[in-house]
Amino acid sequence: MIVKINPQNPQERLLRQAVDVLTGGGIIAYPTDTCYAIGCDLYNTKGIAKIYQLKRRPLGKPFSFICADLKNISEYALVGNYSYKTMKRLLPGPYTFILEASRLVPKILQTKRHTVGIRVPDHPICQGLLKLLGHPIISTSANLPDGPVLSDPEEIAEQFKPHLSMVIDAGIILPAPSSVISLIDDAPEVIREGKGDVSSFA
Repeated sequence: MIVKINPQNPQERLLRQAVDVLTGGGIIAYPTDTCYAIGCDLYNTKGIAKIYQLKRRPLGKPFSFICADLKNISEYALVGNYSYKTMKRLLPGPYTFILEASRLVPKILQTKRHTVGIRVPDHPICQGLLKLLGHPIISTSANLPDGPVLSDPEEIAEQFKPHLSMVIDAGIILPAPSSVISLIDDAPEVIREGKGDVSSFA
């Protein structure tokens, strides 16, 4: 089911439809500030297991998830002073921060070192979904194993059917990966340079 939602000014009625799918245990494709992502409710372990299968991803390589804001991040990760200031400056934006997981994070999403990858995308649809759902959404790029990240919602619907309950169409999004920065122990380390500027960590 493809649902067109205005990327600048998302219609709440349509966002609620997507949130109903998430709370009902469904998997959706949705737009972010870097690419289309596939995701489910953070606490939907069946959905997470299904996404692992779809992406043929080893269980030791957890997915990141998106949060509404910094306050939300601090519920799911241990945030030191430096990390807080850094994220306050850069979020929302095209960054994935690696942090130590709090007890609220399902085990399936933690690495052996109990770390997690968290994003706060700068996209009105993401923000709207998170606000209505009330907790984080899994985030992994919309591509099949070894395939390109898809930029067209129609293609995503075609490639991932029958696994997706809904595809949110916000137009074409040319994929550009987020910059990945580890902030474990307040010691910044650039893991991947992507769309977000990392010059302040040099």
